[in-house]
Amino acid sequence: MLSKEELIKQTAKELFFSKGYLHATTQEIADAAGVNRSLINYYFRSRDLLFQTVYREAVDGLKLQLDKVLYDKIPFKEKLNLFIDVYMKELMKYPYRESFLITEICSKNFALKEKKKSAALAHFLQEIAQEMEKGTIKKGEPIQFMFNLFALMAFPVIMTPLYQKLLDISKEKYNKLIADRKQIILESIFN
Repeated sequence: MLSKEELIKQTAKELFFSKGYLHATTQEIADAAGVNRSLINYYFRSRDLLFQTVYREAVDGLKLQLDKVLYDKIPFKEKLNLFIDVYMKELMKYPYRESFLITEICSKNFALKEKKKSAALAHFLQEIAQEMEKGTIKKGEPIQFMFNLFALMAFPVIMTPLYQKLLDISKEKYNKLIADRKQIILESIFN
């Protein structure tokens, strides 16, 4: 059984990142969690601090999973396959996290306070450069490769509501299209 603090965090994460209630109030979070709003203030002092806690835990959890993949000593294609699996699984679980992050960065700039570079990402960029030199993937700027990789993974998920409406696609069909993304991404990356 979750503690009240964990229940509040899980509920906030669900509202913010899974359901897309980007501006859920402390009262809405309390109601969804089935707790008194004063409990949120007791544990977190404000919605912003609750969000920062939930966001940091979500990002740290994803970073831990991705870093493990990036440092894994497996062939590059296998590594990329696993990286896409981990990222897309998390993205499908929390489809509004990226949108929420962008909204918060633009409005409060809190997420940009950390300027610590990711050693795992730097390692991966070097690996990308090596694969480019080998001819496994198209030569270019490794950062552009990363831009393309994340765009191929995240953009269709972030744009789900618009694409479903614009293209008149059922949720089931759209989920199938998203599930097919990994193979399409891998085919578009490797020479």
